[in-house]
Amino acid sequence: MRRLYFLVPTLETAKRIVEELLLARVEERHIHILAKEGVPIESLPEAGLLQRSDLIPGLERGLALGGVAGLLAGLLALSFPPAGVVVGGGAVLATVLAGAGIGAWISSMIGAAVPNSRLKAFEEAVASGELLMLVDVAAERAEEIEELIRTHHPDAEIGGKEATVPPFP
Repeated sequence: MRRLYFLVPTLETAKRIVEELLLARVEERHIHILAKEGVPIESLPEAGLLQRSDLIPGLERGLALGGVAGLLAGLLALSFPPAGVVVGGGAVLATVLAGAGIGAWISSMIGAAVPNSRLKAFEEAVASGELLMLVDVAAERAEEIEELIRTHHPDAEIGGKEATVPPFP
């Protein structure tokens, strides 16, 4: 999946783009709109927590770092076992899983509270009243959808694309 970013000047333009995307068989759950606080976007699909925060990148980092920390703790316990305790491979696996789980949990809580770093480039435009559309499409359809928007809505500014997006709603 690829995430495409479009800055749209008006609510009416956003509505027309959403209609065209739906006709182009882009599911509504893959369309997300971000507007400044207080702007009613009515029936348009609003960006949720996964799009507005760094939850997923935080979860990924925490899972990796927690797993490594658990592995190191398990290897340390294997090398220097506590007195009278026999430590085996199962203990190492348990510490890896525990570390990964705790790391993912803690970092996902932190990531949910941090604004999406990718959206920083669009903050000024959104604050001035423009709407930001995030559209998740299959990689092979990214150019087609971009061309559809460019052709039918020259007032929409294409803000780039993200190489990969997790296939979450």
